[in-house]
Parts: sequence; C-alpha cells; structure tokens
Amino acid sequence: MDRETSDKIVNNPNGGMSRLLEIMRRLRDPETGCPWDIEQDFSTIAPYTIEEAYEVADAIQREAWDELKSELGDLLFQSVFHAQMAEERGLFGFDDVANTMSDKMVSRHPHVFGTESREKSAEQQTRDWEMIKAAERATKAETRTLDGVALGLPALLRAVKLQKRAARVGFDWPSTDQVLSKIIEETQELVEARDSMDQTAIEEEFGDLLFVVANLARHLKIDPEAALRAANAKFVRRFSYIEDELAALGKRPEDSSLEEMDQFWDKAKQTEKTGKNLSD
Repeated sequence: MDRETSDKIVNNPNGGMSRLLEIMRRLRDPETGCPWDIEQDFSTIAPYTIEEAYEVADAIQREAWDELKSELGDLLFQSVFHAQMAEERGLFGFDDVANTMSDKMVSRHPHVFGTESREKSAEQQTRDWEMIKAAERATKAETRTLDGVALGLPALLRAVKLQKRAARVGFDWPSTDQVLSKIIEETQELVEARDSMDQTAIEEEFGDLLFVVANLARHLKIDPEAALRAANAKFVRRFSYIEDELAALGKRPEDSSLEEMDQFWDKAKQTEKTGKNLSD
C-alpha cells in the first residue's frame, strides 16, 4: 500500500477496524514505525494483554461506561498487536483470528445457527457447551481430563477451572459440608506448618487452603475473582473512612493506634449496614 492511501486510512475518523489494523501495521513498520513497538514480541506484550483485560473488568465493576469504551478499545488493540506480529511471521492474520472465533461460535451454538431446538435450560446449554469443547480438545490430542486448562490464567481462576473439569468425571465433593470440613482440616495443617517454622511447608499448606476455598466458591456458584475484587473495594472504602475520620482529628493512620482504627472500622461497617454513604 502506498503512503498516500495509508495516510487516508489512518486519518479517517470513521475508519473502524481497517483504520486500527493499518495503524498497527505502520507502528510495526521496520523502517518508519515506532522503535518501541518494533522491539516487542508475543512474550513482552502478553502482560499488557492481561492488564488490559483486568481494566475492562474494573470499568464494568465500577459501572464506568464511558471508560469501558476506551478499555475495550485497549483490549482490542492487544489482539491487533498479537495478530500483526503473527502475520509478520507468516503464522496467521487478524482475519484468521476473527474467522476462527466465528467458526467456533457457530459450532458451539447449534441451537442458534443450526437445527437444534432452543427449548433448553441455560444449565443444559452449559452441559452441551462443555461436550462440544471436549470434542474440540479431542481433535487436539488433549485426551486427559485436565488438558487445555491454560497455565497463564490467574491462579484462583485456574483452580476453579481445574476443579470443574475434575467434577465432570465425578471427582468432587457432593455438598458444601465436605468442602467446609476440608477447609477446617487445611487450616489446621497450615497452623501446624506455621508452628514448625518451615517456610516451604507453610507456602504449600497455604496454597492447599486457597485451592479448597476456590472449590467452596464453585460449590456456592460464586466467582471467586469477582468476590475478591468486591472485598478489595470494600477494604479500600472502609480504610478510606478510617483515614477521613482520623484526618478530622488532625491525625494520620501512622499516628493512631490499632484500637482506634478498629473503632473507626467498626463504625464504617455499621454505617454501611444502615445504608449511609461513607463519604457523608
């Protein structure tokens, strides 16, 4: 493509996907592109891809819809970046990515794009989805139950996915009572490891406890990542309340005692329970 045509695409405010793809191609041009973009490879860009996905989730959680548009754009750009690098290596292009996804969605939704009936529950559709994915894994020689669960997933999310796979073949506790009992057992083992002062054992037992807690989330049909994000937000909100109350007294947290901060923490909890805004 000549430079004049490229410039027209790049500077078209309504250029859509074609504009973004051309911008990415220009950024990676070995002669006229951006030195930073040219130096990148799949491994260096991957952390940014993960970060952008989390920023999308954050905007959704905060219901920051104006920000969501921008964050989705950032995430889309990550896909474009990876596709451009793949095309340069002769692996595949962006259209291949889009077509592969389209083929997958059509294949996995025969009740929408095929002849199967839509008269089925969401639970049945989920089971059908898993069966289709299992068949797809079989074509990739992923024959073991836990094959194909991505190593790069956040550990908490991967734990849940591994447990779901094992549960499908019957390796699962039948109720939350057994899971809660296991949490008590793992907690006691963590206490014993702590008392032994063996750091390796402490880390192992702590990991076991987190794994079982993830299992409890699955049994309770809770997304542990979402639950932890909510808990983080609650902690920030309540600790900010503590700082505001101390500031009204001319103090900072480091000037206060744990007992005093605990009192404000309890007040923040009570304020939330009564439905008052902590900033009031």
